[in-house]
Amino acid sequence: MSEELKALKKQLLKDDRNGYDVLSAADLEKMEAYCTVYKAFLDAGKTERLSARAAIALAEKHGFVEYKRGMSLSAGDKVYSCNRGKGLVLAVVGRRSLAEGAQITAAHIDSPRLDFKPHPLYEDSELAYGKTHYYGGIRKYQWVAIPLELRGVVVLRDGTVVKVVLGQGNEPKFVITDLLPHLGAEQGKKPLSEAIPGENLNILMGSRPLGEDGDSDRVKLRVLDLLHEKYGICEDDFTSAELEVVPAFNATDLGLDRSLIGAYGHDDRVCAYAALKALLDLDKTPEKTAVCMLADKEEIGSMGVTGMQSAFFDTFMEDLCDGQGVSLRVCYESSFCLSSDVTAAFDPNFAEVYEKRNESRVNYGLGICKYTGARGKSGASDASAETVAYVRRVLDEADVLWHISELGKVDAGGGGTVAMYMANRNIDTIDAGVPVLSMHSPFETVGKLDCYMNYLGCKAVYNA
Repeated sequence: MSEELKALKKQLLKDDRNGYDVLSAADLEKMEAYCTVYKAFLDAGKTERLSARAAIALAEKHGFVEYKRGMSLSAGDKVYSCNRGKGLVLAVVGRRSLAEGAQITAAHIDSPRLDFKPHPLYEDSELAYGKTHYYGGIRKYQWVAIPLELRGVVVLRDGTVVKVVLGQGNEPKFVITDLLPHLGAEQGKKPLSEAIPGENLNILMGSRPLGEDGDSDRVKLRVLDLLHEKYGICEDDFTSAELEVVPAFNATDLGLDRSLIGAYGHDDRVCAYAALKALLDLDKTPEKTAVCMLADKEEIGSMGVTGMQSAFFDTFMEDLCDGQGVSLRVCYESSFCLSSDVTAAFDPNFAEVYEKRNESRVNYGLGICKYTGARGKSGASDASAETVAYVRRVLDEADVLWHISELGKVDAGGGGTVAMYMANRNIDTIDAGVPVLSMHSPFETVGKLDCYMNYLGCKAVYNA
């Protein structure tokens, strides 16, 4: 091939490259250091409450203080506000007025899981169970026959909050039993979505009776007795409890080359941590105010008082604007938001549902999604060409590896993020995040390189 033709190809053809062909040894060392701390964050934050708590602890170590309405703020000040223990917004005040907008990242810290029902405990055939209601888009068959733990809070009648942690470390775990193959002929004929009914997602909690032979609910009574001994709670207290069943395994490296991370909750804590860590690591006061929003309830539509559709974010931003004598709507119309949420990584084992030319790939960096949604882009904010060009420029100037993608074939399915709710506020918004294998499963997989690029991408947005 002539040098002239090589130059022409370089000029005209897009050159997405595997990140390991680009990064230096120093970059790879930084990547490993970043991912080590990220794995610790995942292990500490298996629920939205725990993630918010871990994020606040990190923020306070980096000089952030809780925002109080009416506080006088100056450029460089670092503040945060927690939304009912389940969501969080943080800001570093910029040099410029909020009339020129803010640089925002938005992610979510809730993940698919199983929630205890209001009346969870029952006994059947001298086995004690806890009934659950699944939260978010899970594939139910993936949650059986794996070790589980219980996390959350029980709020007593007097308002006392009791934090519950069961199954951590060397503590006994829980499980949802599955049917043995010897008796599973009829079950095996059912579609995957029907083989394990939602009402069968009942966690096994015990088998040892308490009391005399002939007494009723002896195994359930022992479970309640143990819970009362440890936490002082009674059966009636489950009425005002939020107890979440999550996988009982921690984040771990995958592959002989340790290039991947397997864990519960990558969606979307891999992006939430990147957005948070990038804000904490800003080494100078940004030109525009940098804001990190970590929301709850994304997996069920971002509804409710802690979801992205609530007024919490607007209230915080309006307070900041009021302190500068700026109208909130003026701030929003000049702001930019990176909706930092995961995307589907191309999986050659299931190539039939992907459109290979337009899919995210592991180790190719940050996955940019102009639109998400389903079928005819239903439920997508669909970023403008101008917004995409802006993001290209910001990422390229910061040497962030990225590629643009979609979420599967046009009619194969689809999904959404918080992007539409930011866009509805008149904020230019685009989706960008880490490609994930086995998304929404109890054990998702991501590439370390993509995790690191997500962090660098968020940092570039704050500094733009």
